[in-house]
Amino acid sequence: MRRLLLIKQKMSSLFTKILNKEIPSEMVFENENIFVIKDVNPEDTTHLLIIPKEELDSINNLEEKHKELMWEMFFVAKKVAKDLNLLDWYQLRVNTWDYQEIPHIHMHLISRRG
Repeated sequence: MRRLLLIKQKMSSLFTKILNKEIPSEMVFENENIFVIKDVNPEDTTHLLIIPKEELDSINNLEEKHKELMWEMFFVAKKVAKDLNLLDWYQLRVNTWDYQEIPHIHMHLISRRG
């Protein structure tokens, strides 16, 4: 268990490194709070990650002050889906702990279209 925790702690800055251009990634959208990138291991034709710039490890640790940021993620998802002509053709998913490969909250936007 401790080893898993250490691995997750080391990985926690992966999205920050992508945001800081230390790791290459294909940026789809960015504003002051959120950025969207293509998933490097897509599950379907379109697979994007909607990521808050603030490092938050899990939805289980959110506080009241994060409410607006979480709603903004949904509106960014809708905007990106619309820009890519995916409205009515996508799903959103947010994983927690054991299902999270990277301990930084992120939302998956997945579609068979693209």
